[in-house]
Amino acid sequence: MFSNPNKELTALVTLLDEPDEKAFDRIREKIYSFGPEAIPVLENAWENSFEAIIQERIEIIIKKIQQDSLLFEFSDWLKLGSTDLLKGFILVSRTRYPELDMENILSRIEQIRMDAWLELNESLTALENIKVINHIIYDLHNFEGNKIDIHSLQNSFINTLLESRKGSPLTLGMLYLIIAQKLNVPIYGVNLPQHFILAYVDEFEEERITAPNENTVLFYINPFNKGAVFTQREIELFIKHLKIKPQPDFYKPCDNLSIIKRLIENIIASYKKSGQAEKAEELKSIAEVL
Repeated sequence: MFSNPNKELTALVTLLDEPDEKAFDRIREKIYSFGPEAIPVLENAWENSFEAIIQERIEIIIKKIQQDSLLFEFSDWLKLGSTDLLKGFILVSRTRYPELDMENILSRIEQIRMDAWLELNESLTALENIKVINHIIYDLHNFEGNKIDIHSLQNSFINTLLESRKGSPLTLGMLYLIIAQKLNVPIYGVNLPQHFILAYVDEFEEERITAPNENTVLFYINPFNKGAVFTQREIELFIKHLKIKPQPDFYKPCDNLSIIKRLIENIIASYKKSGQAEKAEELKSIAEVL
């Protein structure tokens, strides 16, 4: 009947006031089939509608399309090996900010990377590399740990991190890691309980070992404390202070998927704490995919 998909979509949107529930279900499912393409048309219809029932239905449909699209992108990210930490960070951030300005985020990350790249060279030692990266992230771009409200939900998303320049140990660590990975500096995340740290791996050992472990770590980095460098001994003291049994994972580098899972778990906990049970459930569906 409709040769132009946009005309068909527009026609379907005009039927959103359908009073019969079964008929409306068919209309809604057909709109869902258009995916993200339907969102601008639905948003336009919402702006031009004065009926509460239509606006409510549009909001529900848009939300469902966005959720399904994100689940698909997360699945795609997994299929590609979850190697792109920045992409994973952006996808998680889009669970709260669907209209995220991707170009702006990529541009800001590229500026930080470029600033660091201009000061790095192959003759620098591992510690000198860290000194450069620390200067760029903490001194030049003024990022810092949000020590006043370390558990704030706003610490958890890349757009708010870049805007406020304040983050949690995990998100500051992720930013540091993203920049390091783009510069080919051998830094990995470490899933330490109640804190997230980084490990600088011996690049020569890294070439021989597929999965870097604690034996290849030259030193550790605290991204929440302006990139301060420390040793395994400090981790041992920290674990002893927490009164928990030491585990190998507390010392060895982890993969990007583990980092994204931890980020999602942190956000779910924040939602529950602030009484946003529905948002917590939405994220659980993504956690299940991962």
